[in-house]
Amino acid sequence: MVFSSVVFFCYFLPVMILGYYALPKKLKNIWLLLGSLFFYAWGEPVYIFIMLASIAGNYIFGLLIHFFAFKEGVGPGDGSAVPFGEAKRDHRTVPRSHSLKKITLVVTVLYNLGILFYFKYFNLFMETLNRISSKEISWVNVALPIGISFYTFQGMSYVIDVYRGDGLTDRSGNRTVLVQKNPIDLALYISMFPQLIAGPIVRYTDIKDSLKDRNTDLGTFCTGAERFIIGLAKKAILANSIGEVADKIFAADLGHMEPSVAWAGAICYTLQIFFDFSGYSDMAIGLGRIFGFKFLENFNYPYISKSITEFWRRWHISLSSWFRDYLYIPLGGNRRGNVYFNLLVVFVATGLWHGAAWSFLIWGLWHGLFMLAERFFNKNKESSVFARIPSVIKWLYTMLVVVFGWILFKLEDVPKALSYIGAMFGAGAHGYTEFSARFYLDNKMIVILIAAIAACVPWAEVLPRRIGSRVAEFNHAGPGSTACVVRRILLICLLLLSMLFIVNSTYNPFIYFRF
Repeated sequence: MVFSSVVFFCYFLPVMILGYYALPKKLKNIWLLLGSLFFYAWGEPVYIFIMLASIAGNYIFGLLIHFFAFKEGVGPGDGSAVPFGEAKRDHRTVPRSHSLKKITLVVTVLYNLGILFYFKYFNLFMETLNRISSKEISWVNVALPIGISFYTFQGMSYVIDVYRGDGLTDRSGNRTVLVQKNPIDLALYISMFPQLIAGPIVRYTDIKDSLKDRNTDLGTFCTGAERFIIGLAKKAILANSIGEVADKIFAADLGHMEPSVAWAGAICYTLQIFFDFSGYSDMAIGLGRIFGFKFLENFNYPYISKSITEFWRRWHISLSSWFRDYLYIPLGGNRRGNVYFNLLVVFVATGLWHGAAWSFLIWGLWHGLFMLAERFFNKNKESSVFARIPSVIKWLYTMLVVVFGWILFKLEDVPKALSYIGAMFGAGAHGYTEFSARFYLDNKMIVILIAAIAACVPWAEVLPRRIGSRVAEFNHAGPGSTACVVRRILLICLLLLSMLFIVNSTYNPFIYFRF
């Protein structure tokens, strides 16, 4: 089930909202959990058991780490539990084994990565093994469950956070308890339908308190609804319309493709993947607000970046921060080991996370190598060569790297991707060309492309201060103001237009579902 579908918007979502607001507080999490399981099972019922196994495993491992972190019992005079790290200060307490706690964490990581490897990478592993082996090995093709990378990373981050923080004390001497002993609440955290199958990757620590107590008043509902409508419009109007053109161009004969067509296809896919994924993230964030949860932002206008380093601060922020906190920093980050090696490992992992194909690994390395180069040439930011390059040149360089990278992302066949890039520079047309770019870009599509490009820019920030402040005021006008009324009328029109596009089109993919 996808958000931009009639089934979701006209049936599933209204039932979920009505049930949620009608039920008492103690039943709200159960309702959301049941709805989330139904939402996931709608597309592929069998694979719900894989997600349930992931939830159960992380729940048990979290409890074990909590058990090994400290011993409940008599503390220093107040009857409280004693943190593992402070147990030696009191002879009346016996700490649990720290080594068992660490072993449990290792087993947890292997458990999660094992599930991810089998269902996502086993086919690639066997195909590669057969290519390099003299003997053909037969195997059963393993289907990829939707959203497995997202919910696996959420479950793994939960247990790692419990390992890092559970049982420690803050500056006030209060003990931190991160472990979730309620299986329903943990299951809801991992399986919550707004972010279940395409992110953003939500940290347990960000919504831990909201799982127990959250605000669901009219203000948060309206804020969430507005954000959902904006995301729906991004997906239904922009991503779907532009994506149809991108698919037609990428499926055309490269041997008779003129450069303008190849560039049009690359630009269309660049816009499609952004509005597809950021639209989904907007809808997820909006739905989270409707049900009282506050998810962190996942995109921050990445196509205005002036370096690949900046691009990854703005693109898929939840994934970038996940790899930073759970891979880059544990490897040593900027302080230990070779920072270039650490960054390269992160981008290898980033590429493979996106898909089980060597083109994704190359895509990750492509971005990683440019980030390494930027770091090397920008050691001294004020006097570096990079700092003296005009902003427009830096933006152009960044977008070229990103666009070429997306071609590898779109075409998993690396030789074909290289041929497509060659067609962009005139290597594709031999003798005659089949169509010009104008054949694919009619007047309606040109208008949509202009709107999409305009939507990539934070106008409130780039316009002159006086005009930009007016735009910001309009976007954040409070209830009852004229600007708020006008904004909501425009949003209703946008909603109706989005529904019109959905009803009249059969093209409605979500690119990140396969990750």
